[in-house]
Amino acid sequence: MAWMALVIAGLCEMMGVYMISKYNKTKTIKNLGLLIFAFTLSFAGLAYAMETLPMGTAYAIWTGIGAAGGALLGMLFFNESKDWRRMVCIVLVLGAAIMLKLLS
Repeated sequence: MAWMALVIAGLCEMMGVYMISKYNKTKTIKNLGLLIFAFTLSFAGLAYAMETLPMGTAYAIWTGIGAAGGALLGMLFFNESKDWRRMVCIVLVLGAAIMLKLLS
C-alpha cells in the first residue's frame, strides 16, 4: 500500500507542477486551489509512504516521478523541446526510481 501511495503522491506532484505553470499564466482562485490541493495530496501521500518505506528511497522515487513527469508535461502541454537527449534523461530518472524500488 505504501508503494501505491508513493506513486499517487508522485502523480500529484506532477499535477502540482502543472498547476504552478497554469497559475502563472492565469491567476484564478480555481488554479490556486488546484495547485494547493495537488501539493497537499502529494505531501500527504509521501508522508504516509515514509511510515513504511525508507526515507531515502521514498523521497528519491517521489522526486523522480515529479521531475520526469514535470519534464513530460512540459513537452506535451507547454511546447518544450522534445529532443532525444531529454527523453534519454527522463528514461534514466525513471529507471533509477524503478531500480531503487527493486533494491529496497
